[in-house]
Order: sequence, then C-alpha cells, then structure tokens
Amino acid sequence: MPGSTAEGWSNAREALASLEVKGRAPKTGYDREVFGPAWSDDVDVPGGHNGCDSRNDLLARALTGIQLKPGTHGCVVLSGSMIDPYTGRRLEFRRGASTVDVDHVVALGDAWQKGAQRWTPQKRRDFANDPANLLAVSASANRSKGDGDAATWLPPLRSARCGYAVRQIDVKKKYQLWVTKAERAALTEILDRCPTGADGA
Repeated sequence: MPGSTAEGWSNAREALASLEVKGRAPKTGYDREVFGPAWSDDVDVPGGHNGCDSRNDLLARALTGIQLKPGTHGCVVLSGSMIDPYTGRRLEFRRGASTVDVDHVVALGDAWQKGAQRWTPQKRRDFANDPANLLAVSASANRSKGDGDAATWLPPLRSARCGYAVRQIDVKKKYQLWVTKAERAALTEILDRCPTGADGA
C-alpha cells in the first residue's frame, strides 16, 4: 500500500502531530450528494478532465488483465483481477456483478463530521474523486468499514495497517480535516508498531 516505508511513517508522525484534535461535528445535513455526482471527471485533481470518470480511472490502474468496453474511448472497465489490499485475497472484477468496490480511504461521512461541511461544493467534489483518497478493495471490507475512522475500523490484513494509516493521515492533512482524540491515539499506536516495515502483527 502506498506510504509503506520507514520514511513515510516518520513523515506521517509529523503530519499527524500537526492535525487539529476535536470532537466529531453533528452529521446533520450529510448526504452522498453533498460531495457531488458519484465518480465525476469534472474535478481539479490528478486525472480530472481526462474524459474518464474517477472510478474507471482507478479500476484501470488497480486491476490486471483488464477488458475495456468497446466504444468508450478506453474508459469503461468490464473485467479484471486484483489482490485486495485490505484482506490479501484475490478478487475478480466483473462490471455489474463484482466483489470489488472503490473505497474512500477517508470516508465521506467521516470527512463531513471533521471539516468538510464548511467546504465549497467544488472542494467536496474534488475530495470525493481525488485518487489520493481512492482505493480499489473488496466490497465486503468496504461495506464493513462504512464511515468509520481508524479508531473504529482497520483493514483485516494486519500488514496493511501501516500503509492505511499513512494514507488516512496524508489525506486529512492535505484537506485540513481534524481527528478525534481516539482516532489520533489509534493512528499513533499503528505507526509506533511499524518503524522498520512490520506493524507488530
């Protein structure tokens, strides 16, 4: 998982220390639509305005042996396979009936309660489609996570937790989201277990 280096963990510790610590804001007003149309290409992040939506962009990068739908300018992914970064299991993607989801590493609901409610509509749309915050994973793991943060959900694959923590911290720093006290403690504990490439599993 990206960020899984000793240098990345050291930088993540510094970034985590810089994040504001506050309680969750109320979830009042939250709806998926407040982050714009799902999988938009109309975003000012890497991959935006390239003619393909953010979900298909990510699937094309994450999957191997992909098949593309003819007549879609190479955008729509029909099938492929991957190793799930959250469980370590091999997954087969089939459009319309798949075990693969695209996860928001920092969940949209979590972001809403930790600063995103004050953002502009464009910033929320960028956040929801930023490849830095997207990861192709197993549908079952993604749905068990829901809107959880690191204090309430971690990847079942213990060796993935360091990289996951780094991604969470990087995204929260990039978008100036805050963390709860319990969340910061959980992230600190993860980072403390992986100074040399292992998370203490």
